[in-house]
Amino acid sequence: MSEAFKLDLTQRPRRLRRTASLRAMTEETILRPADFIAPLFVVDGKAKPEEIKSMPGVFRLCIADLVKECRALLKLGVPAVALFPKLDPRLKDSEGTEALNEDTLILRAVRAVKAAVPEITILTDVALDPYTSHGHDGVLNAAQDDVENDRTVGILCKMAVMQARAGVDLVAPSDMMDGRVGAIRRALDAAGYTGTGIVAYSAKFNSGYYGPFRDAVGSAQAAGTRLLSKATYQLNPANRREAINEAILDEAEGADILMVKPAGMYLDIIRDVREITRKPVAAYQISGEYAQIHAAARLGWLDLARCRHESLLAIKRAGADLILTYFAKEMAAAL
Repeated sequence: MSEAFKLDLTQRPRRLRRTASLRAMTEETILRPADFIAPLFVVDGKAKPEEIKSMPGVFRLCIADLVKECRALLKLGVPAVALFPKLDPRLKDSEGTEALNEDTLILRAVRAVKAAVPEITILTDVALDPYTSHGHDGVLNAAQDDVENDRTVGILCKMAVMQARAGVDLVAPSDMMDGRVGAIRRALDAAGYTGTGIVAYSAKFNSGYYGPFRDAVGSAQAAGTRLLSKATYQLNPANRREAINEAILDEAEGADILMVKPAGMYLDIIRDVREITRKPVAAYQISGEYAQIHAAARLGWLDLARCRHESLLAIKRAGADLILTYFAKEMAAAL
């Protein structure tokens, strides 16, 4: 009988994978509940939680249930929530005027959460798409064929100040208008809200994965299509250098945190942004990413728990300090 074949190796990397304890000791990237920001959808009235069909396990919540959810998240160690309103369509118009109503839904929701759960950090979206009848993130020009940059930024500044006044900790302009971070910073400071931070959606791509979110906030129905193109203001998915330029500009204009959105298909951009800034980097695991994992798991093609964890691990490994994810609550419970 011939002798067993044996390699003469000094380096055997598998030595450190041999047992569970060795693997734990040498693990390089670790997820914590504190890494997550939970996006939550709020509706008016006293309706029971309504599940969003394209986002299993995600619900539109009335303000009372939103408060309960924030309390539960904080108890699990999730430190922050990002709030998004779903408005009655009758409140929408081409100018998004409801966004500047002092008693609009999102401001009432912020005040309620801050009163009941003051320890939780609240982010609010600064963009007009939940408020406009056409579904765009700003007001349209005279030809109705593009978003008017500067007039939109003027409205966003007013929105940000109103949100800060309601008690928001971090305003998050997601509109991708030129110059809006600097303008919002100046507006907040002028109004006395120097402590209110800005999470800039610095590299937000014109992705095909936003459909379920547009269902959730009703901007798809407003526009009459889930496939609304925002190519004149959101980034071309093909452009890496342009994304880095946007992040550099936002940092220079006063952003406190830089965000990449979507996360999973843009891990290279997360890494690029991580390498050009010392600011915290956030990444948004968006609705389409969440939905596709759930859909494949329901068909029995993927293990939900393993793929959920792996997808978030990849985002953090790429360089994200903070992750907005619809998996926040269940991941925090699992961890």
